[in-house]
Amino acid sequence: MFNKILVAVDTHDTCQPVVDKALLLAQLTASNLMLVNVISPFDEQYPPIYAYPNTAVPALYGEVVKEYIQQSENIKQDKIKFLRQLCQQAIDLGIDAEFKILFGDPSRVICEIAQTWNADLIIIGRRGRTGLSEFFLGSVSNYVLHHAPCSVLTVQQSVQANSQELQQVKAANSLQV
Repeated sequence: MFNKILVAVDTHDTCQPVVDKALLLAQLTASNLMLVNVISPFDEQYPPIYAYPNTAVPALYGEVVKEYIQQSENIKQDKIKFLRQLCQQAIDLGIDAEFKILFGDPSRVICEIAQTWNADLIIIGRRGRTGLSEFFLGSVSNYVLHHAPCSVLTVQQSVQANSQELQQVKAANSLQV
C-alpha cells in the first residue's frame, strides 16, 4: 500500500495529531517515514526582518544583523531538537524514520521533497482557515492537495485550536486599524 510516508510537521502545538496518525499508519503498512519541517521567513515563529530598523550607523546595523541571524539559528536548533524527538518516537515503535529541515515556501517545498523522495503519501495538518484568513495567511494544505505528486491525507486541527487562531487573527486585525 504505502512504502514512504512524508509527514509535514508544523509547530509543537499543532503537529502531534498529524504525527500520531502517521505513526499508526506507518506501523500498519511497515512504511518508512520522513518528517519534514520547512522554515519560511514568513512563518509566525521566524523573526520578522521589519522588526529590525535599517540604520545609518554601520556598526549598529552589523549588530542588528548578528541578532537576526542568532534568533534564526535558535529557531532552527529548536526545530531540530523537536524533530529528533518525533523521529525517536517512530524509531521506538520500530519504524524506519528520518527528518529534514528545509528552507523556503512550505507549500512548494513539501511537494518537491515528496517528488524527489518518491513519497507514496503526504500527511499534513489542516487548520481550517477560510475566507480572509486563508487569503492573507495562505493554506499550505490546500496547495499540497492540488499540487502533490502522490496521495495526501489531511488531519483537521481541533475546533478549539481553530477558534484560538481566529481570535489571534481578529486581534491582529484590530491592531492594524
